[in-house]
Amino acid sequence: KGKKGKKDATSSLLSPVLVETFVITFLAEWGDRSQIATIGLAASSDPVGVTIGGIAGHAVCTGAAVIGGRHMAEHISERAVAIAGGVLFCLFGAHSLVTGLEE
Repeated sequence: KGKKGKKDATSSLLSPVLVETFVITFLAEWGDRSQIATIGLAASSDPVGVTIGGIAGHAVCTGAAVIGGRHMAEHISERAVAIAGGVLFCLFGAHSLVTGLEE
């Protein structure tokens, strides 16, 4: 019984969704503006406070995204969200291209 409990805890800790979420978040956040700003803040402030504040801020932001995503999934199909995201991505890209050409 003890070994099975350990195996369940390990498999929960390293579940595919947990690993996938970690990798996606880690790669998406690596080198972005908020990380660069955090590096600058840590250079001039208490690193422990910056670490705790960064973790708390990211946790709240991610929690809101999870709750919002769950709520949206109940009302809107995944396909509709993917199409809307693709359209918005193209619109922002076109806007950036046009404004970049004007400068």
